[in-house]
Amino acid sequence: MNKLACGCPGSHVQTIERNETNTNAATGRLPSELRQWPTQLHLVPPSAPWLQNAHLLIAADCVPFAYGDFHRDFIKDRVLVNACPKLDDTSPYVEKLAAIIRQNDIQSITVTIMEVPCCRGLGLMAQEAVKQSGKDVPLEIAVIGIDGTRRS
Repeated sequence: MNKLACGCPGSHVQTIERNETNTNAATGRLPSELRQWPTQLHLVPPSAPWLQNAHLLIAADCVPFAYGDFHRDFIKDRVLVNACPKLDDTSPYVEKLAAIIRQNDIQSITVTIMEVPCCRGLGLMAQEAVKQSGKDVPLEIAVIGIDGTRRS
């Protein structure tokens, strides 16, 4: 495990091994699709092993609460980083995302944002990071309505 400067054990890079995920027939519960830790963009080192050859998901913090099928529709088969473009100190985000893209063979990037204006900044940061990385990585932005429906 990589040790981060903050020293918090909850910030150590970890891969979560999971078997094939299916709905538990007895309970009807959907299992988590999360495959790595940490997820908070501030805590994710660009050298994390699970970033190599990843399909990257950049999620605004509110999206998983609004969109009920977030794990199944977005996290499944992707590596997640999350951030809030309104409340976080986003000054290092473009460079950090660009470093992630430069240092790893990122296959695709999906950004999930809410329909509210402050969330659009996360999509713009991702676009600028791809540009600064010098790589041609497919990027999709999925917009979720405050009512939980997918807008695009």
